[in-house]
Amino acid sequence: MTDTMTQARLLPSYIQDAWWEPTEADAADATVVRDASTGEEVVRVSTTGLDTAAALEHARTVGQHSLAPLTFHQRAILLKQMALALTERKSELYELSSRTGATKSDSWVDIDGGIGVLFTYSSKGRREMPQSTIYLDGPVEPLSKDGSFLARHICTTLPGVAVQINAFNFPVWGSLEKLAPAFLAGMPTLIKPATPTGYVAEHMVRILAESGLLPAGAIQLVSGSARDLMDHLRLGDTVGFTGSASTADSLRRHEAVQARGVRFTAETDSINASVLGPDAVPGTPEFDAYVRGLVAEMTAKAGQKCTAIRRAVVPTGMTDAVADAVRERIAAKVVVGDPRAEGVTMGPLASTEQRDEVLRQVMKLREGGGQIVVGGDAGHVTLADGSLGEAAGGAFVAPTLLAFDDPGADALHEIEAFGPVSSLVEYGSPEQAAEIVARGGGSLVTSVASHDPAFVSELTRRIAPHNGRILLLDRDDARASTGHGSPLPMLVHGGPGRAGGGEELGGIRSVLHHMQRTAIQGSPTMLTALTGVWHPGATASTEAPHPFRKSLAELRIGDQVVSERREITLDDIEHFADFTGDRFYAHMDQEAAEANAFFPGRVAHGYLLLSFAAGLFVEPAPGPVLANTGLDNLRFMTPVSPGDTLRVTLTAKQITPRETDPYGEVRWDAVLTNQDDETVAQYDLLTYVAKEQPAA
Repeated sequence: MTDTMTQARLLPSYIQDAWWEPTEADAADATVVRDASTGEEVVRVSTTGLDTAAALEHARTVGQHSLAPLTFHQRAILLKQMALALTERKSELYELSSRTGATKSDSWVDIDGGIGVLFTYSSKGRREMPQSTIYLDGPVEPLSKDGSFLARHICTTLPGVAVQINAFNFPVWGSLEKLAPAFLAGMPTLIKPATPTGYVAEHMVRILAESGLLPAGAIQLVSGSARDLMDHLRLGDTVGFTGSASTADSLRRHEAVQARGVRFTAETDSINASVLGPDAVPGTPEFDAYVRGLVAEMTAKAGQKCTAIRRAVVPTGMTDAVADAVRERIAAKVVVGDPRAEGVTMGPLASTEQRDEVLRQVMKLREGGGQIVVGGDAGHVTLADGSLGEAAGGAFVAPTLLAFDDPGADALHEIEAFGPVSSLVEYGSPEQAAEIVARGGGSLVTSVASHDPAFVSELTRRIAPHNGRILLLDRDDARASTGHGSPLPMLVHGGPGRAGGGEELGGIRSVLHHMQRTAIQGSPTMLTALTGVWHPGATASTEAPHPFRKSLAELRIGDQVVSERREITLDDIEHFADFTGDRFYAHMDQEAAEANAFFPGRVAHGYLLLSFAAGLFVEPAPGPVLANTGLDNLRFMTPVSPGDTLRVTLTAKQITPRETDPYGEVRWDAVLTNQDDETVAQYDLLTYVAKEQPAA
């Protein structure tokens, strides 16, 4: 381990592409951060003298100039390279993470989970976003009968900085799950980690900075307090916050958000629930899965998770059975102690201050009607070495389960002990279970353990409006389930009400939060020029050679081929029916077809028309077109009768070179028309095309 990782030192910030730390005089009032298990000093933290306004301006200028011009695919590739750089040195992060009280499995969720977010957004950026800086949101909206006036919604990068304020519990994942969508959108990031674990986030940024991958100004880090940060924000900037609901409310009321147009999203503490179905009695797979999930959420990260289960909602008469099962599992599986010690499965809280706060909240839960049924006195912990936790200088709290007799008790639904603490409460009907879940005021996640589809369906419909995510757990998915408390980058991470109302994750949805959606109205030619996607009615070129003879370097948007006509005969229809086995009556039975209001009589198969269309537009000799990879948006619009003629117009609609491959994808606009110029069918044809002409 390097000296910068082990010495008690002033924790630097990464500002304007350089490391900054206060002078010794400025750092006289620095906050001391201690090892969560031993109480030893790890770092001192101070930002006295740091110019946050200059850091923000650096992001808006240098960061925007280096990051925003890159295409989505170029940014996506950088995300993958960043993930690989972190993977190569993740052992350093694991070593530091243990000082925060995290076990190896806790650190895996934080470190490998965060790296996984980068990999996921890299993949989604290349698969779901264009090789462009503009994202098209939704279909074309025709605004005139003749097609000369159209509209589209486009998304473009916001011109500011994405300020990301993170909680102490996930210093790596919490930073990267906000960074990835912002970076993919083209916005530079300023990371503000929580002080108790900020030294892990600092080392993560150090690895990225030393990798040489970061565009200038793309990432900055403030290690410590940044109380004036909001004062310097303006229109075009965003704030993503994770932390307490009270702090989120304070930030949301700031003038920057209320009057200056700064976008603010929050993911805050929530009183999440887990519901045990009436069918999930002891001995069923669902009961076992429920108990496993509850204990895991109580003990993973020592319960310091915004998604942890705080209310275990069980059927009437099941409190004792669940409490007994939880007690047995904790005794068999949970060993509390220094996470660096052999056999330890649950470490301390992040700080002694956090420990004291959790114990205060447990006392409030007891005063509000809760009785401790697992864990005894939460303030006394026997560690793996036999010592008492409070005597070891660490921030240990025992796993604690309370039980409430009154499901309407305010404390149950309002007080969160942000540690290894949960509460049991009973319900008598699906309606009451839903009411209990809703009393949390909005949650990140609720899980339901049941193998009864009727119960699950009714409960889910009732609780979905109060949750960002719902996990349905039963014997069929228990082994594959990622668990109650695991946010996934492709799914929404956020929730309504108390949970903050944001969506920090959710695939491309979270990328678009860092972009402006704008309605563009204009002619097909102008929309084509702006978007890089050909629109019907825009300028097209039918000049030789055939578009299939052009490499990606030679092909242009609007290159077009208009085929000769082909007559569709009754023999064609019958041969296709015999050859494929598709003898649907509309193709083979004149009387039955005429009785159908959709058909004038026997008509050609839609797939016959597609096959003939390919024969009309394909240039068959070997060339730059490598493969047909599929069709999108296929619609059959006008029936084709024997004697009708078919023509195809094929236009290069969108060209997407692949950054790391010798080919790219071309999306072609294909329109089939009959002898009366009526549209018979239309679709997008997808092909791979070589970037250069193949060697002769």
